[in-house]
Amino acid sequence: MQQFETYFNALLVRAPAKINLCLLVTGKRPDGFHGLRTIMAKVNWYDHLLFEKTTLPGIELICTGPHWAPTGPENLVFRAIDLLCKQTGHTPQCKVTLTKNIPAGSGLGSASSDAAAALLGYSRFANITVSTPKLMELAARLGSDVPFFLGSPLALCEGRGEILTPLHQIFSFTALLILPNINTSTKRVYEKYSHQKDTFESLNSQIQLRIEQKKLDLVAKMCANMLEDSCFCLHPEIAELKAGIEHLGITPVCLSGSGSTLFHIIENDCSKKALNTYRSTLKDTLGCDSVIVNSNNW
Repeated sequence: MQQFETYFNALLVRAPAKINLCLLVTGKRPDGFHGLRTIMAKVNWYDHLLFEKTTLPGIELICTGPHWAPTGPENLVFRAIDLLCKQTGHTPQCKVTLTKNIPAGSGLGSASSDAAAALLGYSRFANITVSTPKLMELAARLGSDVPFFLGSPLALCEGRGEILTPLHQIFSFTALLILPNINTSTKRVYEKYSHQKDTFESLNSQIQLRIEQKKLDLVAKMCANMLEDSCFCLHPEIAELKAGIEHLGITPVCLSGSGSTLFHIIENDCSKKALNTYRSTLKDTLGCDSVIVNSNNW
């Protein structure tokens, strides 16, 4: 499945979710933000953006799908198109229908991915030529995770998340995403975070070695997420859910981003029947929804 599809005069753009195979916090920076060292991987679960022509200038944003999203300037899709047009001297003229399949506040990067898809999609739809460095600059202004979604499906992200090193090694995986239906606030999770320098240095040395050895499967199995404690402090029900999942024998279970999604990387020999058994067991035993995804190839 490709990112772009053309339908008559319309353009469909897919915006993939991501998971954090690891997430380390390097400490607080002079600008007040926390430094990160995280490996992000795109997965094949998508929001959809449909671009259509309109007769009048302006940005008409419609949001549909199973999850709510705002329809005005507070939406990153609207802001991305507006920023792109202002930077290129273009007058926006489009209707965008955003189908929200990926819940917000879930640690899956859905709003950031939507913003990146809006930059890529509108520049293609309106035939605006923008260099990759310029797109990256605009993406970083919209949010720390947005630049990642413009690039390769797997990357080491540093700084605030905007400094990218693509990881070209092949790491194909299947993952079970467990969705607690809790909207976490990244801002509050970071406010609750208490830095542990020794923990960072220990985890960082282990992860760096495994990156060099091209063993990202071992990185994922570490479930190294330094935001986990602060997320669980704010939402103890997520910690309880993780314990319940592990009690069912589904291990290891990791937190993506600042939460709330938990994920389990599935071994290659795990059958489709076993995956569906996991899903039904989670629903029947813990009342929790889940989806099965694969690594994305773009």
